[in-house]
Amino acid sequence: MRITELISQDQGTAFSFEVLPPLKGAGIRKLQDDISSLMEFGPKYINITTHRSEMVTKDLGNGLLQRTPLRRRPGSVAVAAALQQEFGVPIVPHILCSGFTREETEYVLIDLQYLGITNLLLLRGDKAPEDKEFRPTKDGYSHTTELQKQVNDFNNGLFMDGSVMKERGPQFSYGVACYPEKHEEAPNMASDAAWFKRKIEMGAEYGVTQMFFDNSKYFDFVRKMREDGVSVPIIPGIKPLVSLKQLTVLPRLFHCDLPEELVGEALKCKTDDDVKQLGIEWCVSQCRELIAAGVPSIHFYMTGNVNSLQKIAATIF
Repeated sequence: MRITELISQDQGTAFSFEVLPPLKGAGIRKLQDDISSLMEFGPKYINITTHRSEMVTKDLGNGLLQRTPLRRRPGSVAVAAALQQEFGVPIVPHILCSGFTREETEYVLIDLQYLGITNLLLLRGDKAPEDKEFRPTKDGYSHTTELQKQVNDFNNGLFMDGSVMKERGPQFSYGVACYPEKHEEAPNMASDAAWFKRKIEMGAEYGVTQMFFDNSKYFDFVRKMREDGVSVPIIPGIKPLVSLKQLTVLPRLFHCDLPEELVGEALKCKTDDDVKQLGIEWCVSQCRELIAAGVPSIHFYMTGNVNSLQKIAATIF
């Protein structure tokens, strides 16, 4: 079932969250335990991130260094299949431009189709840690719209080389990212909104926002998109604050503003436990306002904050 169908089943607001695949060699049990602790709140779907390789330097001795690619979180497809089988909840893997060739993407699509995993989130992805600006992988893509075209062609029975499939499998449906506070590389909000509209015109069925801490940014963005004729669900992405260092880390990494009131209260906190409690309270307040406004779903960026998310979900769902 498509994500848009899943979230429209509820008369209220649907619950979903995002997880990371385990680090190489870490095993899957911890991730399974974290998800198990959230199943009582009835998640409609669970996203699983995908991670590109990064360059690591190895000292070979005698003053020689070797740079080699390393994927610290491999196995998104296999983990997605394991989680969907275990929990019976649709898993939504991320498909990236960043770090992947067109051929690699094609084989990921084939594998996912065999596994019956047909909901995707298509993203450009972040630049490589060693790069100052985004650079496409050789024989890869620079923009999500290019990735969309490959998925659309695949749905229409065409491989990337133009050859025709003998038998088409189940169709993929997908969402894309959107940015209430503008993507870091967009020159202005109007340009960024136009790109989002273009992605919807090309077949994206919904958008999920970058995290935000000020609901007015989300409401302004949705109003702008509705005025521009975009009618698909725009799902708010939410992340609770859990530590003081996030006051500088989150704005730098995710290019979102933290409201003055939230920052002021966080600076009064003596410990990260105090910040975590503040983050829960702020997040609950955000969610209650979003639910009152009738949002179709709230999507949580969990990334290790399962305890906070449990307390938030217990309060609002």
